[in-house]
Amino acid sequence: MKNFYVTTPIYYVNDAPHIGHSYTTVLADILTRFHKIIGYQTFFLTGTDEHGQKVQRAAAKREVTPQQHVDEYYHRFEDLWKKMDIENDFFIRTTMPEHKAFVQECLQKLWDKGEIYSKEYEGWYSVGEERFFGEDELDENKCDPISHRPVEWLKEKNYFFKMGSYQQKLIDFLESHKDWIVPDYRWNEIRGFLRQPLNDLCISRPKARLSWGIPLPFDQDYVTYVWFDALLNYVSASTAFHKTYADGTPIWPATYHLIGKDILTTHSVYWPTMLMALDIPLPKHILAHGWWLVNGGDKMSKSAGNVVNPMDYMTKYGVDAFRYFLASAMVVGQDANFTHESFVRRINSDLANDLGNVLNRVHRLVLTNFEGKLPAASNLDDAANEVVSIAKRVIGNVMEWVPQVKLSQVIDEIMSLVRSINRYLEIKAPWKLAKDPALKDELATVLYISAEAVRLSLCLLWPVIPTKAQEGLAMIGSKFTDVNDLAWGILKGGEVFGEGKPLFPRIEEEVKKQEVQQKPKQNKPLTAADVPAAMDLRVAQIVEVADHPDATSLYVLKVDAGEGEPRTICSGLKSSYKAEELQNRKILLFANLKPSALRGIMSQGMLFAGDLEPETHKCRLVSVPEDAKPGDRALFKGVAPSEPRELKVKDFEKIALSAKGGAVFCDTLALEVNGKPVTCDVADGSGIH
Repeated sequence: MKNFYVTTPIYYVNDAPHIGHSYTTVLADILTRFHKIIGYQTFFLTGTDEHGQKVQRAAAKREVTPQQHVDEYYHRFEDLWKKMDIENDFFIRTTMPEHKAFVQECLQKLWDKGEIYSKEYEGWYSVGEERFFGEDELDENKCDPISHRPVEWLKEKNYFFKMGSYQQKLIDFLESHKDWIVPDYRWNEIRGFLRQPLNDLCISRPKARLSWGIPLPFDQDYVTYVWFDALLNYVSASTAFHKTYADGTPIWPATYHLIGKDILTTHSVYWPTMLMALDIPLPKHILAHGWWLVNGGDKMSKSAGNVVNPMDYMTKYGVDAFRYFLASAMVVGQDANFTHESFVRRINSDLANDLGNVLNRVHRLVLTNFEGKLPAASNLDDAANEVVSIAKRVIGNVMEWVPQVKLSQVIDEIMSLVRSINRYLEIKAPWKLAKDPALKDELATVLYISAEAVRLSLCLLWPVIPTKAQEGLAMIGSKFTDVNDLAWGILKGGEVFGEGKPLFPRIEEEVKKQEVQQKPKQNKPLTAADVPAAMDLRVAQIVEVADHPDATSLYVLKVDAGEGEPRTICSGLKSSYKAEELQNRKILLFANLKPSALRGIMSQGMLFAGDLEPETHKCRLVSVPEDAKPGDRALFKGVAPSEPRELKVKDFEKIALSAKGGAVFCDTLALEVNGKPVTCDVADGSGIH
């Protein structure tokens, strides 16, 4: 049996849980559940980091011991995870005796091997970050470069781990494991970091200054640096606590270690060199996700007062609605913008309208026309067979994409099945069939096909909305048990439908309220002169080409724009290109164009092509420089990009792109990638669209 062990960073016990903590933990929970339903043995670890100077000072301020302080504060995380329906297998605390003993065992091993030494050290020390900084690392205000808080000059003896001696070994490992850090641009970031000499790591603090930590086994006057302590928890869960999979197999190494991008260096440089020195296998993958931003691009911070409290949303709109938004709105690896308006829009569109409506329709029609018992199907027509075909495609793609951590893509795929049921019902109009007794068999088939597709959709969504999925399944006389339910034909007919109520009531009043609140913050309308700077144009590569199921003139493309997960683009290229001509081709992507549904499929941007034969809609794709890579930005010469914002088609229509001498221009502004021209092989003066 295949195994899946996922870890979150352990959260600093003094922090108040916020949306960033919630996202990482929900991501781990959903990935664990998905792996369970496709047949993996799983283990999910989270916990709290409970040592360090900030804990010691906070406890002194409250006039309690550090242990009393952390015993009280860790519950904030543990309780929140229970409320969010998080099913972690173990909650580790770094103050647990087993973990402390394991850390001391590791320290002693490194000391005995000569991998730790002592020396006098002086430098600028940050209490907030609990580390030293060199003069050249401080910010412009001579504060620490991370939290931008004041630093103090300290001179003291400390112990150091010979991290620098493992630099080449780590580089060699990275070069032979290009998928170790995902997305790939985070791998590039760490590889770039390692081009500079790697210093040794200070791993101790004198007890005279910091007593709240794990004592060094070879010098009781010192405690270990909090990072060295915390980073070993992911292994100690397996080694010190003897945690295993259900069949007894040890859980280490982790399959995926999830972190926010702000702690990438610590987890991708400090930690692996420590493990190498200890002869412990490295985790199989490190996944660094993006940040949740607010107000169109601001990072959340307590000082700015813009931190989103998960409890507020879960209390008002439900746990599963909040889980769904977190999982679907952020492409794994990228930043995402959180607004109340976007939350309401997605919940109303996906859950209230698409999923909720189709469930309610089927439920009501079976109760009304078949006394609450699901009828069996008879002959399947083309429309029914298309739903069955889509369902089988979705099952296959979910099985393939879950191990690749394509979470938002998986959810989009499942929702495409939900939308196909709605289309099927619109085509077959069962409410009309119900009026003619002669069409009873056809009505029965329509309701069976719809109910079975709804059942499968809810089973596949169970990892994301576990409580609501089971409630929805109960409405149609079913339930979700295991991987065997992920097949077409589980419902046989005769199932007794249960009571029904809307799974996700539409959010009405909040949209109006938010629009009033946000109106002053809306972006000003763009003038034609503003558009070139506002357009986010990027190199992308087509990785998959498929026919659009509902539009004969459209392809559905998957394109790699250097973002970790491919985007879906619907494009009318069929009259100009065969599918094989597009495969692996580099294109120019309009990346910040507002997503739009094209015949039921959400298109996340558009690509550019020049007019070849306008009357027949034939075109020639815009070409980017040969050495351009996915994600490279295309800029108009002499124009600096403006603040990120989402554009609409009407914004683009304010300008005109055309070909001049084979190059692409906006009036007199040449479009370039890395200083090289973007081209299009069409006649001079031809429009670029």
